[in-house]
Amino acid sequence: MGEKTDPLDDLLRSLHRDVLQEPVPPALADAARAVGRQRARLDRWQRWGGIAASVLLSFALGWIAHGQWNAADGSPVARVRPVQEFGRQALVAHVVFSPEVRHPVEVPAAQQDHLVQWLSKRLGRPLKVPDLAAQGYDLVGGRLLAGGEGARAQFMYQNTRGERITLYVGALDRAGNAQAARETAFRFTSEGGASSFYWVDQGFGYALSGRLARAELQSLADAVYKQL
Repeated sequence: MGEKTDPLDDLLRSLHRDVLQEPVPPALADAARAVGRQRARLDRWQRWGGIAASVLLSFALGWIAHGQWNAADGSPVARVRPVQEFGRQALVAHVVFSPEVRHPVEVPAAQQDHLVQWLSKRLGRPLKVPDLAAQGYDLVGGRLLAGGEGARAQFMYQNTRGERITLYVGALDRAGNAQAARETAFRFTSEGGASSFYWVDQGFGYALSGRLARAELQSLADAVYKQL
C-alpha cells in the first residue's frame, strides 16, 4: 500500500518542478559544505572540552584533597622538616652545577676575597671558606643561589681526578625554625649516585655533597666542620 501524500505538497512540487530539477548553484553548495565542516568542528570541540573539563576537575579535586590531608596532618605542604629540606636542596644544587664545564661557578677562586665578602653580605653573616688542600681538593669558586628561606652560598672544590664536591651554606633560624637551628648532628642523604652530609651550627646550615663513597665524603665533612 502506497504512502499517502498531501495534495498541497503535490501542487507546490508541480508549480516549481523546473526549479527543483535545476542543479544546486556552486556558491550555495560551497556554503552548505562550509556549514557542515563548522558543525563537525563544533562537535569535536564540545567532546574535547568535556574531556578537558573532566581532567581539570580531577586535578583540582586531587590538589584540594592533598592540601586538606596535609592540613589535617598538621604538616607543611612539603611535609619535610627544614633541616631535611636544606639537605635536599644542597644535593639538587650539587647535581645541577657540578657537571658544568665552562660555568661551574660565578666567581672563581682567583677572586676568593671578593667571593667571600660578596656572599657574606648576601647571606648576612661572615662566611669562611674551608681549606681542603690537605685532603686533595682545591677551591674552584662559588656562586649565590636562592633557597627556601633566603640566599644560599655554594662553594665548589675539585681534586686532581676532576672529582668535585660542593659546600652549601645558608640560614635556618627563620620562620619559626628555632628548633631546627639547634640540631647539630650530621645527617646523610643520597640520591641518583650523589650524596650529602649536612648539619646545623648556630642557626646556619651546612651541607657537603659529592659523588663519593660515604666514608670518604664523611671524612671531608669532618674536615669542613672542624674549620667552621
